[in-house]
Amino acid sequence: MTSISTNMTDGSSAISTLEQQAVRKAAWRFIPLLALAYFFNYLDRTSVGFAALTMNRDLGLTATQFGWGAGIMFAGYCICEVPSNLALYRFGARKWLARIMITWGFFAAATALATGPTSFYVIRLLLGIGEAGFFPGVIFFLAVWFPASYRTRVLAWFTVSTPLSSFIGGPLSAWLLKLDGVLGLAGWQWMFIVEGLPACVLGIFVLKMLADKPADAKWLSVEERQALQAAFDREGNAGQKKKNFLAALKDIRMYILAMISFGFTMGSYGIGIWLPQMLKAHGMSVIETGWISAVPYFFATIALLWWAQRVDRRGGHIANLAAGLFIGAVALGVSTYFQQLLPAMTGITLALIGTIAGRTIFYTLPARFLSGQAAAGGLALINSIGALGGFAGPYLVGYLKDSFGTFSAGMIGLSVVLGITTLLTLSLFAFNRGE
Repeated sequence: MTSISTNMTDGSSAISTLEQQAVRKAAWRFIPLLALAYFFNYLDRTSVGFAALTMNRDLGLTATQFGWGAGIMFAGYCICEVPSNLALYRFGARKWLARIMITWGFFAAATALATGPTSFYVIRLLLGIGEAGFFPGVIFFLAVWFPASYRTRVLAWFTVSTPLSSFIGGPLSAWLLKLDGVLGLAGWQWMFIVEGLPACVLGIFVLKMLADKPADAKWLSVEERQALQAAFDREGNAGQKKKNFLAALKDIRMYILAMISFGFTMGSYGIGIWLPQMLKAHGMSVIETGWISAVPYFFATIALLWWAQRVDRRGGHIANLAAGLFIGAVALGVSTYFQQLLPAMTGITLALIGTIAGRTIFYTLPARFLSGQAAAGGLALINSIGALGGFAGPYLVGYLKDSFGTFSAGMIGLSVVLGITTLLTLSLFAFNRGE
């Protein structure tokens, strides 16, 4: 994270030096902990794709039923997202994020108790309710702590957990499935327990380590707190931001951003949750599936960090977001023309690079016109509508797989969605002349 504070010019003033020191201290205190939390958050969402390799047989799930169950957590997530983030704004990020992590960890582990389609649906729904507000809550928290000139890179170091979770989580989940029969539990049950409970422990650390705002940080000097606040004051004077949530609801940019979020979430989750089963269709073992599925996320991790640093230095957030989504749309569509594993995986890798990097760039945009309560509620609303894509993507792929007998139909469907999302992104230029 040393690159976070390197964008100041030579001959910086004492205030700028203090600002860099404050940002550096905050980054090292918050980002590793929150990134680790997001690692397990994403793992608890998507590891169900690996569980399906054996769980579907044990629970008697069809492809459509699995797609429904995999996505239904987003229904509970979306319903509770805005109330959760408004509660976070009222009670403070430190306490509320800790509460979220403890409840989601409990329900993630409780998925091991599923005995059939209905119980699987119910537990996944409760998981979504428990988790609601975590991601937009962290985005709001980081916007309170890090000025705009650092924000894309800070978000990159936080969201890098997404590809890392799949890069590490694939082999880990495959290994846990091999514990089948230990203490009378199936391998997929061990997977949910081992990957779910760490979130509860991390929630306790969040309660200890976070501070709701710079003024509350006793580990910063008075001068560092003042320098950080001065940076935010300069941003506030540079343009008008909406602070009231009801006022933000009247801004069309909120709804365009929500639709964009819906589109790239459909793409990333539609690919991620079904990738293990697509690989298994090539005759791979569970262990081979775990390792091969990690490859796209290895490259996505590298690309995400490089792309975020480039955007922070050169700007062009909207253009870069559109480019990432366009790459994803084209690559995913082209991948369906190949039966061989290597070119197909190349297309999927490029698609994941585009959608994952685009997601990081995307979440710098709301803070450009929202602050305070409007930012807390607005981020939650954008994310809750977008999170429906986490339901729609897996379900669409499952439905098209059952209808046409091939995963290619699902990938073409996701390619079309990403293409439409690219056009929506370009429409933002009408509201952001500087981009």
